Amino acid sequence: MSGLRSGQVAAAAGVNAQTLRYYERRGLLAEPDRSLGGHRLYPAEAVTVLRVIKAAQRLGFTLDEVAELLDAGQHRHGRHPDAGLRVRAQAKLAEVEAKIADLQVIAGTLRAAVEAGCDDLVECAGQPCCPIPFATIAPGGACSARSPA
Repeated sequence: MSGLRSGQVAAAAGVNAQTLRYYERRGLLAEPDRSLGGHRLYPAEAVTVLRVIKAAQRLGFTLDEVAELLDAGQHRHGRHPDAGLRVRAQAKLAEVEAKIADLQVIAGTLRAAVEAGCDDLVECAGQPCCPIPFATIAPGGACSARSPA
């Protein structure tokens, strides 16, 4: 019986042994064969699967989404057109682009708060020129240009 032991697979894929077992419990990795001594023996392809999982996570896919992608790849013959990587990647790209747009708005607001010299959140909220969106709920006062100290 041949195969790679847990430590070998984990090291080759850049994960720890607990991650390997977790992915196995989640069904992302097939349960490996066992040696006569009871040690897990993984096929060499397990390293590739682990690397794919980690790469997909870095691209923003959740483990549930990765599991669905892996499952779709194993069942290519009867696959639904919306189950493949291309469709999922397009959806993830749209999600990431929406997050980027949100983060750009947040960055702009924070930049404006820094430039306005806002030092006190409550005081700033009371100023009509406060760049933070909640400024419209507080009664206004005069806005003075502040220079950073």
